[in-house]
Amino acid sequence: MGKIVFGVDIGGTTVKLGMFDDQGVVLEKWEIPTRTENHGSLILADIAESVSVRMTDSGYSKEDVLGIGVGAPGPVDAKGTIGGAVNLGWGELNIAEILQPLAGVPVKAGNDANVAALGEMWKGGGQGCQDMVAVTLGTGVGGGIIVNGSLVSGYHGAGGEIGHMLVEEAETDSCNCGLRGCLEQYASAPGGVRLAKSRLAEEQAPSSLRTFKKLTCKDVWDAVKAGDAVAIEVAERFGYYLGKGLAAVASVVNPEAFVIGGGVSKAGEILFDYIAPQYQRFAFAGSRKARFLLAKLGNDAGIYGAAKLILQ
Repeated sequence: MGKIVFGVDIGGTTVKLGMFDDQGVVLEKWEIPTRTENHGSLILADIAESVSVRMTDSGYSKEDVLGIGVGAPGPVDAKGTIGGAVNLGWGELNIAEILQPLAGVPVKAGNDANVAALGEMWKGGGQGCQDMVAVTLGTGVGGGIIVNGSLVSGYHGAGGEIGHMLVEEAETDSCNCGLRGCLEQYASAPGGVRLAKSRLAEEQAPSSLRTFKKLTCKDVWDAVKAGDAVAIEVAERFGYYLGKGLAAVASVVNPEAFVIGGGVSKAGEILFDYIAPQYQRFAFAGSRKARFLLAKLGNDAGIYGAAKLILQ
């Protein structure tokens, strides 16, 4: 039997796991609950046990395992230390040092958004790109920066936190991070809804968006596709902030492509009609050729990227 590797993506509700061969072909995928009680002290032990059971059931021994890669929701440095993860109940701890003796195989860890970016570069929408920025538009705005095929995670593991770039100095409301005017206040799924509600309150123009009791970002983009004038104005504002923010990122890392994922990306390539013109408006000339691509791995990006942490 050949060598295998495990990829693990730790979320606040479930832990996603994948078993891969050494060429990156997924052999099995499964999930276990994320047990956050007792300050999340059970999470890594549960992962070790789940990996051991799946390994044994599949006829592999520890000698066949190249390692376990882990993506976790927080800043993770090169040594595998996470600075804390509130939704897991974790303070500062070293994931690799705890999990490795439990599992009996090598362990590497990284920030979940960065790891997902690695997955998209390896097997997803950014396949073939050695310099790219993955952008996750979901509950927040996540980012993963890859330069010359390697993740840029920064000294404290907080590299790629593009959702907390300042893009609007006049903002009076606070972001969840405590700052004001962050990109994720406008270009996340809740941010898109916030822009829409603000626009609807400014004037009484007719719009299908007024018919929803609980407006979602999907509703906004569906209305854009249907030609709703107010929704289009919202999309233009959304594109302004995201294009402006990504232009600033490009001035630092000069990517070949931006790979857009997350729930908002399900709207499809129509997003690029509003992001790309604003990006061109703000981008330095040497970065204007960057392409916009859709992510392809969805919720599996994390396990693929985690496996790649071991294989790269």
